[in-house]
This record gives sequence, structure tokens and C-alpha cells, in this order.
Amino acid sequence: MVDAAMMVKALKLTELVPSETGVLPIETSDINRPGLPFAGYWEHFAHERPQVLGLVETSYLHSLDPETRRMRLKQFVSYDLPCIIICRRLEGMDDMIELAAERRIPVYRSDVDTTKLIVDLIYFLNNHLAPRMTMHGVLVEIYGVGVLLTGESGVGKSEAALELVKRGHRLVADDVVDVRRVSENRLTGEAPEMVRNLMEIRGIGIIDVATMFGIGSVMRSKSIDMIVHLEHWVKGKEYDRVGLDDKTHEILGVQVPWLLLPIRPGRNVAVVLEVASRNLTLKQQGYSAARELEKRMIARMEKTTARAEQVVDAEQP
Repeated sequence: MVDAAMMVKALKLTELVPSETGVLPIETSDINRPGLPFAGYWEHFAHERPQVLGLVETSYLHSLDPETRRMRLKQFVSYDLPCIIICRRLEGMDDMIELAAERRIPVYRSDVDTTKLIVDLIYFLNNHLAPRMTMHGVLVEIYGVGVLLTGESGVGKSEAALELVKRGHRLVADDVVDVRRVSENRLTGEAPEMVRNLMEIRGIGIIDVATMFGIGSVMRSKSIDMIVHLEHWVKGKEYDRVGLDDKTHEILGVQVPWLLLPIRPGRNVAVVLEVASRNLTLKQQGYSAARELEKRMIARMEKTTARAEQVVDAEQP
């Protein structure tokens, strides 16, 4: 379901027949251009999608005689259409508006070209209808990488994010992160409207990061490219020291790179997070320092083995 007022505002539409409930029964980000139905082919008509009319559809309707046009339009609106959007400020759709109003089908007009409207509409619906969940954590952008900090309350997530903001990086959300899956392999996160740009620092209270550090210190939303789980250092616990095993964590069906970062007094967490972000970027570009070390060690062992075999061969009579 889609909020009609939100879609009108986002796409800058003009309401010709407003939605009576304020909610549009749209459950997919796909759209439909009803050229074939207007021509008389109603099989496989995707009536459950938003119906977008451009120059082709309206020109064809105008080419029909009035009786045929009204008959096709009556059949068109006989379906439970979620909404109709007319592009390019095209006129002469009085019959359609009248028939849609009788059936209480919302009709909108857009000033933009059909292709741009379709792109904007799909983008809006993808975000609006995306599966979502709320997580406890802090989301920051570090060198263009969206890093989600997780961990127990009081482990130092907000303090690490504050230090990163001071170093020129950007805060997206503190404490509560609204996560959405906008594609099969991409997640985005943002802060709830109520607490956007705000951060809680124990001992100080709530601070407004945008006001204190400037509007460039925050951003509205960011892709979640990596998860870093912070925990207090546990003596005797084995932590990854090489990085050969690339661990992931699943959120909404998407596997996200995951790191465990132990925290102890005196450790500069902000610097470590900067290094982790740059290291992830290098891995995405095909370079891994851990794999490079592994290759060097294998090459050294092969070279040592070859020398040993040569010595053995030389000692044999």
C-alpha cells in the first residue's frame, strides 16, 4: 500500500481525481502502459499496477471515434486500477477522468516526460514498498562506505561515531536505524524522522550533530556496505588477526560483510574503522592484503621445496 499524498508530493503530480482513502492499493514497483488494452487486447492486462499514459496512448485514443474510445475507456476503468497517471500535461482526457471518477479511481497528471516519470515512479515505489526493519545501532559514512556499528548498549558506538564526525565523516543514524532492502543485494539505512541528526552521548545528553558540526556532517540515508560489531575485549578469546575468512551477516535476506572489533581502553576505534572501510573498498576492487600474504607464503614454500629437491638430486650418485 502506498500513501497517496506522499506519492503526489514526491513526483510533483496534480490531482485530477483524488484518492478517497488517501491510500493506493499498490503492491509492486512495476508499472503498466495500457497501449495494447486500448487497442482491444485485454489478455494479460496488468491492471494491478499503476497505469501510465504517455503520448502514444493518448494519441491512439484520440484517433478512435468517440463511441469506440468511450467503450475502450469504460472497459479500462472496469478493472480495479490502483491509479492512472497522465504524462506531458496532455489534454483531451475528459472522458477518462469522468469514467475514473465514477469508479473512484485516482487520476493524476505529471508535467514531465513519460520516461522520466516512469523512472521516478519506479524509484519511489522501490523505496516505499521495500521490505524494512528497525535495528539498534549507529550508521555512519566513512570514505563513501556505509558502516553499521552494532553492539551492546554502552560499548561506545556513539562515541566512535562522534569521533568519526570530528574527522570529517558523516552521521546517518544514531541508536535507531530504519533498514530497507531496495534491491536483491542492497540495503539502505536512515534515521527515524523524530531523531534525525540527533545523537545521545552519555554524561552530556542529546546533541544536534548538524547544528554543532555543520550540515555536511550528516546525511539522510546511506547504503549499508559493512557491519562492524563492537564488543568489550575478552581476555583469552581468539580474534581474527589475518582476515582470510570473509564473514557476512544476513539482514532482510542480504548478506553484508561483517567484522568483529574488540574494544579495550586506549584503542583508537575511529582510526580502525577508517582502515576497515578502506580495506573493504580495496577488496571490492579485487585486492586483499591477506590473500596477497597467502600468495607470498605459498610462493616462498614452493621455492624452498624446489631448492630442497635440487639439493637431494645433487647428492644422489
